[in-house]
Amino acid sequence: MPAPPAESVSIEGDDMCVSGLLFAPPDARACYVLAHGAGAGMAHPFMQAIAAGLAERGIATLRYQFPYMEAGRKRTDPPAIAHAAVRAAVAEAQRRFPALPLVAGGKSFGGRMTSQAQAALPLPGVLGLVFLGFPLHPAKKPSSERAKHLADVAVPMLFLQGTRDALAELDQLEPVCKALGARATLRLFEHADHSFHVPARTGQDDAAVRAELLDVAAAWITTTCRPAAPRRSRT
Repeated sequence: MPAPPAESVSIEGDDMCVSGLLFAPPDARACYVLAHGAGAGMAHPFMQAIAAGLAERGIATLRYQFPYMEAGRKRTDPPAIAHAAVRAAVAEAQRRFPALPLVAGGKSFGGRMTSQAQAALPLPGVLGLVFLGFPLHPAKKPSSERAKHLADVAVPMLFLQGTRDALAELDQLEPVCKALGARATLRLFEHADHSFHVPARTGQDDAAVRAELLDVAAAWITTTCRPAAPRRSRT
């Protein structure tokens, strides 16, 4: 059954009120609290496609604006404000879907702000983080400094990354994921850049890459949110 149109919601936190978009299929088995990237808000076509595609796969989403985007500013919020917005969105998702397990994360900046918030103080009810292109470093300035906080994240993490991502060169990203051990799952998309765009010369197209990304994300969310089997007592 197709999902209804996205529902506009208000998300209130400490000294802030931002907009959100709730996209929930009737058979949702989990909810992904989905933050936007630095340069485009929650209604960007990529964000819309992710929400719609996950709904088709049984995953609800709550997209939301960071305060700077809500106010029409270009400069991103300081981390403390961004983290507060993440926490407010997670709380709203819990209120809207008290029976659904939650994951959180987002595109680029939004995913990094979510992981920083989780590292500082675990987000209530969040069972895992999904990164749609983790921004490990600025373009042409390879480094793993931005990943240091991930050592303090105790929940599972899914990194969905293009092999041509200029903000996450593989010789930097792969050791980061390896150091995180079983908590990190890295899924690479051949020829895709930070926006998951692939050149036409590769014979691929963006829609096919996005469909694969959605399949991987939905399967990982389902597995991560599945209750652990009870241990059998020894007799």
